[in-house]
Amino acid sequence: MLWIKALHIVFIASWFAGLFYLPRIFVNLAMVEPGSVAERARLLLMARKLYRFMTLLAVPALCLGVWLWLYYGIGKGPGQGWMHAKLLLVVLLIAYHHGCGVILRKFEANAMPRGHVWFRWFNEIPVLMMLAVVILVVVKPF
Repeated sequence: MLWIKALHIVFIASWFAGLFYLPRIFVNLAMVEPGSVAERARLLLMARKLYRFMTLLAVPALCLGVWLWLYYGIGKGPGQGWMHAKLLLVVLLIAYHHGCGVILRKFEANAMPRGHVWFRWFNEIPVLMMLAVVILVVVKPF
């Protein structure tokens, strides 16, 4: 079980690295001056590659988490309300990840109406979600 936990943590940390950095690329894309074709193309390429890579990292992270939950029974039984809250946050993280893909496609279609300030706030969401998940898993407040 410890190997599964260790791999789960590694893949989660790697996935979060992408969730932290991709919105930062969106900030930069939103700030590209009109006519800066090369800069925009470079940022879009970086964003596409990062989105693909973080999707590949998310799959084993989620599969290993499900394995720990179902096979080893982590978070099952009475007094495990923290796990329900964590699972809700995981669903929200998957939605955030998907939302990043939608935003990327809008940038590629040159149809993104939001500015860099909005993306600076959007960039903070995974930080807050990671903080909440870590507190739930370590402290198990309920």
